Amino acid sequence: MRTPLVMTLGVVLAPCGLLLDLTATLAPGWRLLKGFLDQPVDVVLYQGLWDMCREQSSQQRECGRPDEWGYFAAQPVLVARGLMVTSLATAALGLLLATLGVRCWRDEPRFALAGVSGVVLFVAGLFGLIPVSWYNHVLGDRAVLPAPASPVTLQVGYSLVLGYLGSCLLLLGGCSLALSLAPWCEERCRRGRKAPPAGPRRSSISTVYGDWPEPALTPAIKNYSQGYHRPPPARLPAAAAAKPKVGFPMPRPPPKAYANPADVLDGEAGRAADSQGASSRSTRPCHSSLPCDSDL
Repeated sequence: MRTPLVMTLGVVLAPCGLLLDLTATLAPGWRLLKGFLDQPVDVVLYQGLWDMCREQSSQQRECGRPDEWGYFAAQPVLVARGLMVTSLATAALGLLLATLGVRCWRDEPRFALAGVSGVVLFVAGLFGLIPVSWYNHVLGDRAVLPAPASPVTLQVGYSLVLGYLGSCLLLLGGCSLALSLAPWCEERCRRGRKAPPAGPRRSSISTVYGDWPEPALTPAIKNYSQGYHRPPPARLPAAAAAKPKVGFPMPRPPPKAYANPADVLDGEAGRAADSQGASSRSTRPCHSSLPCDSDL
């Protein structure tokens, strides 16, 4: 797996910030003093957190100068010493955690550890930014930071610039590495949603299953077959009971249209003799039981 961009950016920026903070802490260049009355014009005095150096014509440099004004006992200097050392130690711890979390001979980085290292580096950047900002704020105040009286001028040294840059790089690198917590949090949330419940959940609706016997059919329904009521099988002959009928009953044909239950020849016997003569003259005999057209 490729290393994510946020991890790569954090691992690159954090060591640079640590190196700049280390240089700013050790170098005697927090404040620059010029214009001494009893010194040559090109004499410059550099003041730092741990040492003072006198430089003339950029060729002669003498460090370890005595503190004649009580500069090292000033509160901003003492606070800057403690916070800068704390910043360096915290940044070193953050880089160690970042090294173990980003890769450390693993196929996939440890997102949680890399995110924690980002938080530690961010705190280290804050520890370095606070004393640098405070020192820069009171740099020209001779009551807070003792210095010779005018016409000596006070200027910002290069160590303050390096301290600003190093602290900002630590903050950016820490924020970049802290973004590694996002995949870890997303994975934890996904696992939490997919986790099964602790115990079996009881349904709000209780379902009871019972083995109910089938109701017995009444004899009228049980022995009804082919549209007729049959006696029970025990009462039928053995042959009929052994060979049940299979199939569906055919419907009965409707009655003929010409069927007439009334006797239409009733009362016609007397008239048959009288009309025998007329019937003999008919061209076609009538053999049907119904009256013929000639008779009508």
